[in-house]
Amino acid sequence: MIIYPAIDLYEGKVVRLKRGDYAQKTVYSDDPVSVALGFKETGATALHIIDLEGALNGKPKNADIIKQITKETGLFVQVGGGIRTPETIEDYLKAGVKRLILGTAVVSKPELMREMAGNFGQALAVSVDIKDGFAAVKGWTELSDLDAIDFCCMAENLGVRTLICTDISKDGMQSGTNIELYKTLRQKLTLELIASGGVTSIGEIKTLSNIGMDGAILGKALYTGHIDLKKVFVNTL
Repeated sequence: MIIYPAIDLYEGKVVRLKRGDYAQKTVYSDDPVSVALGFKETGATALHIIDLEGALNGKPKNADIIKQITKETGLFVQVGGGIRTPETIEDYLKAGVKRLILGTAVVSKPELMREMAGNFGQALAVSVDIKDGFAAVKGWTELSDLDAIDFCCMAENLGVRTLICTDISKDGMQSGTNIELYKTLRQKLTLELIASGGVTSIGEIKTLSNIGMDGAILGKALYTGHIDLKKVFVNTL
């Protein structure tokens, strides 16, 4: 299982949101590149970077910083936030980003999603942000009318090969991740599954690996010290 340390960007700074609420954000660093290099030194091979302003406004706002992180770390970088067009995907791929994450497009333009999945294959992922059992869109600020599980199945049927699933109620709360949700998804889906939101212990990481998750994104627990990334790599991988 691949571990993805998370870097959420807002106004060029590393921040974390609580339950996806933009009004409840904590700034952890003014230097995202240093944060990324720190994760690399600890043993990380991949990074999960979200442009929060892009997710909210529909187009990238922190692309230059993301490209710099990609260049200076040389890691496998997956990026989400404001990625709505093939041109944006191609721009990031040219800069060395390995995977681009889509969300809202699956809800609003499924045929476009099918086309993009066919064109970009493994370089494309879909992020399913769950709130109250439904898929949330537009930077977690709105709910679609699609049941979260149905959303995931639709993504797979559209040709998506990687799915990132976040339970917003757990994200940034350090209260534990939604293991039962991931068990259900793993039973229903055959694509690559990455867990996100609320992972707070090495034990949870081991459980996610044991149920067959392909990856786990670690966020606030890394910044608060609840999870020691070095110990993660020693004890779980």
